[in-house]
Amino acid sequence: MTERYQGYRRLKFDYPAERILRITMSRPERLNALDAIGHRELTYVWREIDDDTEIDCVILTGEGRAFSAGGDFEMVETNINDYQALVTTWKEARDLVYNIINCGKPTISSINGVAVGAGLVAGLLCDISIAAKSAFVTDGHTRLGVAAGDHAAIVWPLLCGMAKAKYYLMTCDRLSAEEAERIGLISLCVEDDELEGRTMEVARKLADGAPNAIRWTKYALNNWLRMAGPIYDTSTALEMLGFLGPEGREGLDALVEKRAPDFPKGSPV
Repeated sequence: MTERYQGYRRLKFDYPAERILRITMSRPERLNALDAIGHRELTYVWREIDDDTEIDCVILTGEGRAFSAGGDFEMVETNINDYQALVTTWKEARDLVYNIINCGKPTISSINGVAVGAGLVAGLLCDISIAAKSAFVTDGHTRLGVAAGDHAAIVWPLLCGMAKAKYYLMTCDRLSAEEAERIGLISLCVEDDELEGRTMEVARKLADGAPNAIRWTKYALNNWLRMAGPIYDTSTALEMLGFLGPEGREGLDALVEKRAPDFPKGSPV
């Protein structure tokens, strides 16, 4: 392991094959939910990867029985109560999306369980997403009482179309891996015991391919996402605005108390 990846506290790194780097989100006791430390590390590791001349492909996965259960409730609580923390989270949320998009190396997400929140951001923005059949994805923003920011507006309509994007982002319904593949939200769905092998097969194909041809293809295709940047910037700003209002407060309380939310009603904006 190079010194480049030393010092990370929520991410683990290894090389499962030559010139392939594997990143493992590592907080298994919390289903790899991202606290402030993990959120920051996942945001900025992509810049390190982009500069790393020793790798040609990256795999992202989660430790244990989950990919990532999203944002830690304590982090959400801090965002509601601390304006400066909220502004920092907003910047990191923007940087996370753009850093993944702008990372030149081909990336693969190996989704081994629940994928929610910032973990789902990285999972769906990776160039190729491979999920085990037992995995599922959920964008739970409106359930939390905030707009579907993070990544949803920039990539879901491109992946699965506006009709499906609106349905799942507004209702927060859970998507099985099989359904996510069917509608085009993820690249591949495989049997649970085939996930690692299929991921490595694709990673080797990318790592053994023509580096510039693959990276330039990625760069050109990601211009679709860059063109949607203003849409994304609006969505994530509105997400942060929601944390400052009564819906964000009630959404978090309901999740912590494991009950249905009772959002305040009135004249919508």
